[in-house]
Amino acid sequence: MEENLSNLLNQTAAQKKLNADFLKRAKKKPKKIVDSLFHEEHEKVFAKIDCLDCANCCKTTSPIFTDQDIKRLSGLFKMKKHSFISEYLRLDSDDDYVLKSSPCPFLNADNTCFVYDVRPQACREYPHTNRKNMFQILDLTRENSLVCPAVASIVNNIRGL
Repeated sequence: MEENLSNLLNQTAAQKKLNADFLKRAKKKPKKIVDSLFHEEHEKVFAKIDCLDCANCCKTTSPIFTDQDIKRLSGLFKMKKHSFISEYLRLDSDDDYVLKSSPCPFLNADNTCFVYDVRPQACREYPHTNRKNMFQILDLTRENSLVCPAVASIVNNIRGL
């Protein structure tokens, strides 16, 4: 299964321009139609794909950590917020807190998450393909299609591949 997911990401990377053009055109479609297409495909794809078979998002990217996320996680580790930040996080170019390194230090060897119950909000919502107002995050969806085989599949299915 992992090889199939990797192949899907490679195919999507090769079709990056086609997907970018498609998602740009999708922004011009009625918002309800865009939401409906993504939500329907999200349900279909996640009925087949198990994130634990991949965890590429946890291995290659970082969520943004909000103050609430930092508070929850520092509490879990019984650390002061500034100590948690110092050990695990850095400020990115947008002045958002993100992980210092990849893969995520909370990723277990079996692709489960050590902090799953208190994971950052961005992790809870990832890959964002079932949220309302998808038209607002189609640029993010394009980027996520290069990281997440499920998003790649969703975009490819909607695009008609």
